[in-house]
Amino acid sequence: MTDSQQSDDMARIHPVDETDHTVMEVPAVETPAVETPAAEVPAVETPAAEVPALETPVAETPAAEVPAPTAAQRRIPSPAAFAARPRPAAPLPRAEGAAAAPSPAGTSLTGTSLATAAKWGRAEEDGHVYVLIDGEEQPVGQFPGASTDEALSYFARKFDDVAAAITLLEQRVEAKAPSADMHKTVGHLREQLAERNAVGDIRGAEQRLDSLDLSIKALEVAERAVHQAARAVELKSREAIVVEAEEISGQDPDSIQWKTSSSRMNELFELWKTAQKNGMRLGRNTEEALWKRFRAARTDFDRHRRAYFSALDSNNSAAKSVKENIIAEAEALSSSTDWGYAAGEYRRLMDQWKAAPRASRKDDDALWARFRGAQDKFFAARQSVNEELDQEFSANLVVKEALIAEAKLLLPIQSLAAAKKSLQSIRDRWEAAGKVPRADMQRVEAGLRVVEDAVRKAEEDNWRRTDPEAKARTSSALSQLEATIAALRDDLAAAEATGDQRKLTKAQEALAARELWLEQIQKAAEDFD
Repeated sequence: MTDSQQSDDMARIHPVDETDHTVMEVPAVETPAVETPAAEVPAVETPAAEVPALETPVAETPAAEVPAPTAAQRRIPSPAAFAARPRPAAPLPRAEGAAAAPSPAGTSLTGTSLATAAKWGRAEEDGHVYVLIDGEEQPVGQFPGASTDEALSYFARKFDDVAAAITLLEQRVEAKAPSADMHKTVGHLREQLAERNAVGDIRGAEQRLDSLDLSIKALEVAERAVHQAARAVELKSREAIVVEAEEISGQDPDSIQWKTSSSRMNELFELWKTAQKNGMRLGRNTEEALWKRFRAARTDFDRHRRAYFSALDSNNSAAKSVKENIIAEAEALSSSTDWGYAAGEYRRLMDQWKAAPRASRKDDDALWARFRGAQDKFFAARQSVNEELDQEFSANLVVKEALIAEAKLLLPIQSLAAAKKSLQSIRDRWEAAGKVPRADMQRVEAGLRVVEDAVRKAEEDNWRRTDPEAKARTSSALSQLEATIAALRDDLAAAEATGDQRKLTKAQEALAARELWLEQIQKAAEDFD
């Protein structure tokens, strides 16, 4: 193949733009082969690796999102590679004047109909194509070696690619898709339209892009509102974590429930980490300020906890020391046989134990077990001795119960002298009988005390009746009262004689009172008699 043939083939596949006289790139759209005679494509076969890869249709992805072509993709293929392209099938014959069969929009000669393309541009016989903008024609490029319809259709498809990208972007805006990079996509599409290398409604496409700019801005405003609302919720949630942590750390160390509070503080830390990892970003300054507060609360809580448990350990050590000294004394007394003294000492040690500070629960339980062990040893030994004594004193109990029965026969007391004599005899035998079991001691003592109290009361009553001084005082009072009553009776008679009602009433009241006193004194005198 000669150089001129190679040049002709290259011109047929890659149209030349008259504006800059550079080879134009094939649009990134997968399209069916243009219906051209089979003779125009040489049937030279080359390895498949040299055949250019088919490109993805632009309608599937916005132009701004299509990756930029690599250097290898931008490289112009060799003539042999173009010669290796498969020969398209020959078109079916159709009647003259019949319309071409429609193909998918944007992918064939009929994507933008020739009639529509002709409205916005035209092609000359030499392959030069022009677009009409604002009533003026502007050159868009050249497609030599092809018919005017093919040349015009080629550049119309380039416009269809841009229009399809605009339509897809409009659909994304209407669906309220994320607006990230949408403005960038609009700018890219504007650049494509500004290159003036396509035939179509350029101004209409630019107006659609203007509308898209406004719609995207409105979408961004709505997204910002949603973002701010979500950010406010996230901020409130994060602040709630911080506030609760500060409330926990601000509690009184002496009254705080450390186990519960420590567990909750750990939960808050896990919530913080989850929010930090999965939650919405709040801004570096906001997050740092919240983290400083949260970290300060955790630090204060940990410091108070350490100080509390350090003091608690110190108190535990002091309490253990005090109680171990008490235990040492209790263990020394556990073998004593001085029952009364040792029992008193154990009561004193118990009072000291109650006043001593508490150690930890584990230590306190162990110390108490030792203290109770020493007590139990002493009282068990004393109980054993008492049980032996009780067995020995059982016979004495029988004697004393008989003496109680004998003493109760003295009641009620008829003769004080005889009762006192019999009670004395009972007392002498009571002392001679000896001790009784401890369990019965109070009962038998109370039984004899009833009789003793009755004799004592009778003796006191007898003394009051026979007391000479009391008897003399009673006789004197009786004589004086009788004289007073006689005088009051004279006053009463005089008042009756005069008819003085006031004096009469006063004399009657005074006489009645003195007569009542006289009656009581006379009864007392009778007791002495």
